[in-house]
Amino acid sequence: MFGSRWITAAVGMALASLSLAADYKLTIIHTNDLHARVEPVVISRQEYGGYARLATAIQEELGAAENALLLDAGDVFQGTLYFNVYGGLADAAIMNYIGYSAMAVGNHEFDRGAPTLAKFAQQLQFPLLSANLDVAGDPDLKDLIRPSVVTEVGGERIGIIGATTPDLPTISAMPETVIMKDWVESVNKEAEALTARGINKIILLSHSAYEVDVANGPKLRHVDVIVGGHSHTPLGEFENPLPGTRQPEGKYPTELKDVDGNPLLVVQAWEWGKMLGRLEVTFDENGVVKSHAGTPRLIDSTVAEDPIVATMVQAFRVPIEEMMTKPIATAEEAIPQGASRSGESAMGNFIADAMLHATKVNGVVAAFMNGGGVRAGYEAGNVTFGTAITVQPFANTLAVVDVTGAELKSMLEHGVGSFPEGSGALLHPSANFRYVVDVTRPAGDRVVEATLDGQALDMSKTYRICLNSFTAGGGDAHANLKGRTGPYYYDTGLIDVDASVEYIKSLGNVIKPVMDGRITVRR
Repeated sequence: MFGSRWITAAVGMALASLSLAADYKLTIIHTNDLHARVEPVVISRQEYGGYARLATAIQEELGAAENALLLDAGDVFQGTLYFNVYGGLADAAIMNYIGYSAMAVGNHEFDRGAPTLAKFAQQLQFPLLSANLDVAGDPDLKDLIRPSVVTEVGGERIGIIGATTPDLPTISAMPETVIMKDWVESVNKEAEALTARGINKIILLSHSAYEVDVANGPKLRHVDVIVGGHSHTPLGEFENPLPGTRQPEGKYPTELKDVDGNPLLVVQAWEWGKMLGRLEVTFDENGVVKSHAGTPRLIDSTVAEDPIVATMVQAFRVPIEEMMTKPIATAEEAIPQGASRSGESAMGNFIADAMLHATKVNGVVAAFMNGGGVRAGYEAGNVTFGTAITVQPFANTLAVVDVTGAELKSMLEHGVGSFPEGSGALLHPSANFRYVVDVTRPAGDRVVEATLDGQALDMSKTYRICLNSFTAGGGDAHANLKGRTGPYYYDTGLIDVDASVEYIKSLGNVIKPVMDGRITVRR
C-alpha cells in the first residue's frame, strides 16, 4: 500500500517537473522614441533619461533575468543637436555598446532621406526591421532593412518582426523607391513564415502607435507580444504622477486576444529614455503566453550613470558645444520678447510663423505659440544657436492637432482669461490668423473676433493646427487638450528651436521683427 502511494506520488512529481520544464520565461527589456536624447532631459529641474543612466538600468535588468532580449521600437532619429550633428551615428555607437538585439524602423528614421538612414543601419550591430516596408527598389536601403529576424535566447528561438506606421507616406520624407504595404497583411505573412519554420514565440516591434497596436492586435495570428512606439504612450501604474503633463493611458501590459483567441500583450515605454520597459512573459510548451509580470521603470537621477557610456557622451558633446556659438542669422533689428504674456509679441509672432512653416506639410492651417514659452528675444546683429535656445529652451516638439472652431476659441479665451494680468497660456498666432480681445467683457467671452485667412472662425468646422507639445499636452491649464490623442493628434518629433532655425534658413538667414496686429487688445 505504502509502495503504491509512493509510486503514485513519484509519477505525479515527475509529471509536474516535466510541465514546469516545458514552460519558458523570457524578459523583454524595451525602449521607444528615444529621439536623439543622448543626454538627460530636464523636467521641473529634475533629470530623466540619458543613455548613461539608461545603460545602467538596462544592465541591471538584463543581469537579473535568466533569458532576456533588449529591443527598441523606433524613432531614434530627430530631436536634439546630437541628431543635427551626427545623423544618428552617436546613437548607433551607444546602442551597439549597450547591446540591443533589434530595432523597428520609425517614421523619423526617414527625416534626412534614405542615405542617412542607410549610414545609420550600416553602423548598427543589430538588425533594423519592418515587414510592411518594401525597400527592394531603393539602392541605399535594399539590403539594410529586413522584415524579421530569429534569435536564440536560452536555447529557444524567438522570432522578431518589425512594422512601421501606415501614415509614413504622409508624415515623413519616405522616398518613392520605398513601398508601403498593408500593415496587418504584412505582419501576418511574416508571422506565418516564422511559424512554418517551427518558431512559436513571436514578438512584433511596432512603430505604429498604441491605438493602432490595440486596434490591429485582434487581427493578428501567431504574434505573442507587441512592443510599441510612435505615440509616446506611457503605460502602467505608478505610485507618484509622472513628470510633466502626460500620465499613463493604459495598463502595462495591455491584454488582448489575437484572431484565434490566444493571449496577446501590448507594451510601450513612453519616450526619450525617461522610462525603461520590462515585461516578463512565461510561455507554455506550445509557445502560448501563460502568464506575465513586470512594470516600466522610471529613469531618474537615482539611477547611476554608466561610466563608459558617460565618457562616450562627453566625447560626442564636444562639437555640440562648438555649435552653440555658431551664428545662424543676422537680425536687421532686434526681435524683442515684449509683452509675450499680455499682448502681441514680435518674438511670439516669429516662432508661430516658424511652426507653421515646419508643419504645412502635415496639412496645418495655423500655428500658435504659448506666451510662457517665449523666454527672451533676439538682439540686433548676429544671432547664434545658443541665443535661439535661450529663447526656446524647453526642447518642446511640434504637435499637430485637429480642433473645432469652438475648441480653438475656447483655447484663445483661456489665454486671455486672466487679463489685465498676463498669462503664459496666451496664444500667439501665425501670420494668417487674427483675433480681437475685449478685456471689459467677462472671462470666457472676451474674444470678440477671430479670423483665419480673412475669414471668420467657423465654430463647427475642424481646423488642423500646430502647437508645441507642452501646450498640446494641456500645459498652462489648457484643459481641453490634456491627454488628447484624437480625433487627430500627431507629435512630429521636431524640436521647436530646430523649426525656428529651418525657418531662418528659408528667409536667407536675414530676419527682422514683425508686428502686424495679430492680437488686438481693447481695454
